[in-house]
Amino acid sequence: MTRLDDWLRPAPPPQTEPPLDPRARRALWTEVTIVLLVTFGLSGLSGVLSLIETAMAPGRLSDQTVALNAPRATIGWIDFGRQLIGIARLCAWAALGLYLLWRSGLGPDRIGFGRHPRPRRDLLPGVGLAALIGLPGLALYLAATAVGANLTVVPSTLDDHWWRLPTLVLWALANAAAEEVLVVAYLISRLRRLGWSENASLAASALLRGSYHLYQGLGGGLGNVVMGVLFGRYWQRTGKLWPLVVAHWLIDTVAFVGYTALHDHVSWLP
Repeated sequence: MTRLDDWLRPAPPPQTEPPLDPRARRALWTEVTIVLLVTFGLSGLSGVLSLIETAMAPGRLSDQTVALNAPRATIGWIDFGRQLIGIARLCAWAALGLYLLWRSGLGPDRIGFGRHPRPRRDLLPGVGLAALIGLPGLALYLAATAVGANLTVVPSTLDDHWWRLPTLVLWALANAAAEEVLVVAYLISRLRRLGWSENASLAASALLRGSYHLYQGLGGGLGNVVMGVLFGRYWQRTGKLWPLVVAHWLIDTVAFVGYTALHDHVSWLP
């Protein structure tokens, strides 16, 4: 119990910097606001509206379906191109967060996202985190759907093209990179610099993650808040971002590719 309490307790910030003067605070708040408006902030607001819309529709939430990866064109090669554009957009979001952190003195090594991840130090913990989050997350989704608190989530409705599986793997990687860089490393670092406590910045990060998943229903939002708390605290305690990216990528890859492979062969998948 003591070890769990120690892990849940936030570690002290990695270094103490002098307080920002009012002009620097305004500039940093402006940066954070713009970044969130360009990336996941507006997605969060859209998620809230989506939840309200689906809740007002007749019937239970589980009677409605949402696809995570859907076709973006009726012509195969155009659909492929638009899928790649969407993937590139998420990668650009991650690059924006990395660049802004680097400009402020927090290079990739400082946030635990160095060029050469170590298998035992960075990759294996990611596998463990994927199991810790993925299995209970699946159970939570099935329970929330059963009681009508979540939409029926279809991981992929892409047509059967040669590029379908590689594209799903790339979507999973882009999602992982963008969310963990921006929602964990960037946002928590910036709020920490603005004088927020570790617990307050963790709560903001987790709530943001939950908000832009509300289009899946209340269960999807709450499940991602829990994921955000665990991932954010892990980063605060260890300073390692690679395990979070690996874990997120594995969870999404298993969901996207596993659904594509199994949905015609098992009865409990939509």
